[in-house]
Amino acid sequence: MALNLKNIDRVKNISKSEFVQNYLKPQVPVVIENLVDNWPAVSKWNFDYIKQKVGDKIVPLYDDRPVDYKDGFNEPHATMKMSEYIDLLQKEPTKYRIFLYNVLKEVPELQDDFDFPDIGLKLMKSLPMLFFGGEDSHTFMHYDIDLANILHFHFQGKKECILYPNGEKKHLYKVPHSLITHESIDFSNPDFERWPALQHANGYKTELEHGNVLYMPEGYWHYMRYITPGFSMSMRAIARNPRNLSQALYNIFIMRNIDNLMRRVKGQQWIDEKNEKAIKNTHSGL
Repeated sequence: MALNLKNIDRVKNISKSEFVQNYLKPQVPVVIENLVDNWPAVSKWNFDYIKQKVGDKIVPLYDDRPVDYKDGFNEPHATMKMSEYIDLLQKEPTKYRIFLYNVLKEVPELQDDFDFPDIGLKLMKSLPMLFFGGEDSHTFMHYDIDLANILHFHFQGKKECILYPNGEKKHLYKVPHSLITHESIDFSNPDFERWPALQHANGYKTELEHGNVLYMPEGYWHYMRYITPGFSMSMRAIARNPRNLSQALYNIFIMRNIDNLMRRVKGQQWIDEKNEKAIKNTHSGL
């Protein structure tokens, strides 16, 4: 038994009008293989180049340990120099990942290696973010707090991507007051006896290689697993759907603050209660 996943459409190139009509308006994901072939980054961006440009900078690292009430929002689990981290990636499998590493803030010279594709999205030019991971490291299944439209550019190696539209959350064991599904689910090899509702979720899958671009529509859930060590960059555009935009504002200004407050008040009990509710709420819909 396997997850109900369709292969994401793949195209070599696409015009602005085709992208808007076929993918942006209907909110359907797509992989564009050669969209950024003209970027210097496509020929230059590899681990050696990143070490040369960023090697001395201290970077935040995250792994797949369960959420702890003591953890602040996006608080890193460890730090090290970027050069040491890349050496680790190339030496052996590691669960440590980097995410939301602001390119323009941390390494402004890298902006000379890319531009902002004109395919119908009003991309926020201050927020290109880098993500790194070692072999077999992965994110939790989650959606982004701002429910943005995302262009995800992959470099070096290969990455597995599993996506679900936001409407499938009723089958995904969404944790209340958070952006993630239950942390015990392995979306690469799910246990359907423990997580039976996953059999009813309809999603998408693909693998990204160097230079590929994945479009993820507003509020899509996504799970990313690094098949080999690699890194990616995301650009985002504000949600166009008014309901998604209002949900984004709620997440940022209310939901996040409620969660932080309850962690301080109830401690680990709050985390445990949320995980229990994720199972109860999902199974009640079966």
